Amino acid sequence: MARLANLETEYPVLDSTVRNFCASHGIFSAAFAEQNNSSERLKEGIAQVLSIIDDMHQPWLNGMELLEDAKRNKHVFPTGIQGIDLLLGGGIRVGQLTELVGPSSSGKTQVCLRTASNVARNHMVLYLDTGNSFSPQRIAYFLGKTINPSSAQAKNQFLQKVMSNISCHSVFDIFAMFDVLHQLESYLRCQDGRGGCQMRLLIVDSISSLISPLLGSSSTQGRALMTSTGYLLKKLAHQHNLAVLIINHTVGGEGGYSKPALGDSWKCIPHSRLFLSCDRGSNNYNVSILRHPSMASGKAARFVI
Repeated sequence: MARLANLETEYPVLDSTVRNFCASHGIFSAAFAEQNNSSERLKEGIAQVLSIIDDMHQPWLNGMELLEDAKRNKHVFPTGIQGIDLLLGGGIRVGQLTELVGPSSSGKTQVCLRTASNVARNHMVLYLDTGNSFSPQRIAYFLGKTINPSSAQAKNQFLQKVMSNISCHSVFDIFAMFDVLHQLESYLRCQDGRGGCQMRLLIVDSISSLISPLLGSSSTQGRALMTSTGYLLKKLAHQHNLAVLIINHTVGGEGGYSKPALGDSWKCIPHSRLFLSCDRGSNNYNVSILRHPSMASGKAARFVI
């Protein structure tokens, strides 16, 4: 019953008496406890355990309920990049996992930094940096291009506000990222329902840097960790109305064409996949939809960062 012990801080009723009783009797229902004349506090503890288990299993929803949920909760956050926002009907979707795919120097990190600077005006952003790509100077540059405050003091105050809303963590292996994501999950549970500035965007730059080293052997452990990572990110997005934006690199495919890294086991995990490229020798970028829940694949746009 070690997991129950971990819950005692949050649920004091799950004390050692409750845990020992459950362990020794294999209780699966409150009715069992009632038949054995258990104390009221013990019954209360068992009811709490069942409530936690129920919360862990999402109810089945029919199509109409899913449509209403999408209309009610799944808003979009503009990236601040006109071409991408127009292509996506407003921006990246809250509650979903959006993946940016592209070769080196295709603008992936720049899109992430631009999006972070835009969302952090009103919300908190968590940026997981796996390769020392985070640049506060670049975010300050983006902010400077989009605001015209009346004074230098007002500009500085706005810059401080936005920058303080962005938290950056360096993570260099998959287990470090798991630790951060579990901490984030606890934080999001506490913030739900509260007012004020809330965490609304998670960026992972890049997911392939953490996962690719795990896939080099014939062992299935790497793929299992990859799948667990993907579904944890999707769970955080869905349950806490979080927009998740991740970067994936490309590898060589058939005919010399580039394809997203991490393989077929990963490609079904992101809700949306966008392919980025850059016109050689220019500052013009291209974005096309590889996958989207409500838009046709192949739609494309151009943008400048």
